[in-house]
Amino acid sequence: MNSSETIPRENSNIAVVTGAGSGIGRASSLALLANGWSVVLVGRRKSALEETARLSGDASSRAVPIPTDIGKPDEVATLFDKVKQHFDRLDFLFNNAGDNVPSMPIEDVTYADWQRVVQTNVTGSFLCAQHAFRLMKMQNPMGGRIVNNGAPSAHIPRPDATTYTVTRHAITGLTKALSLDGRKYDIACGQIDVGNVEPPEGGQHAAKQADGTLAVEPTMDVKYVANMLVIMANMPLEVNVQSVFVMPTKMPFIGRG
Repeated sequence: MNSSETIPRENSNIAVVTGAGSGIGRASSLALLANGWSVVLVGRRKSALEETARLSGDASSRAVPIPTDIGKPDEVATLFDKVKQHFDRLDFLFNNAGDNVPSMPIEDVTYADWQRVVQTNVTGSFLCAQHAFRLMKMQNPMGGRIVNNGAPSAHIPRPDATTYTVTRHAITGLTKALSLDGRKYDIACGQIDVGNVEPPEGGQHAAKQADGTLAVEPTMDVKYVANMLVIMANMPLEVNVQSVFVMPTKMPFIGRG
């Protein structure tokens, strides 16, 4: 797409999805594209983003891969400058990209690992939300929607998962702050907390339980997350899903710990 091309809003709403090269981000991008949206695919790996675009088939003309490290302010600024240049508006941001460290006691977490996860999960989500907020506030018609990807750990932690738990609790705070501050600008903000999805390579999902043991937990097809995300994206701005959990029915969350 060259800089002179724009897609009018009446023809296609505009979304930005971070972490679009794999997993939940890829599935959500494909679902939005299938639903008629134009989607800016964001992630570090250009080849993975291009693969997501190819997987969308006939909708690939509405997929715009823009490799970006969301933890770097300059790259995020460039990303949203391109969104403004190409589309002149933004209707939906899915703050999906995230990072983690292996399960370990807090005393074993290195500063480098802590910093890396916080930079992606918290700083990256903040930066993208900040730029999206600015664009949505100034565009005509004003407004848009932001959905942040939290996790069950945004509410109840697993053992030996301090770094991830802290960053996911921060996402819940970001969601609430944006939801409050966005009201007067018709900017809606909600959160989707996603349970265990089936690993793309197959196999079983083993997780540490409250008693310290490992147990295989139920998983679900990622399509159910993507379907919910599309429902949230398509709601009129006067309606908001503030928080929603999507998880396997038998996943140990209620009563965890």
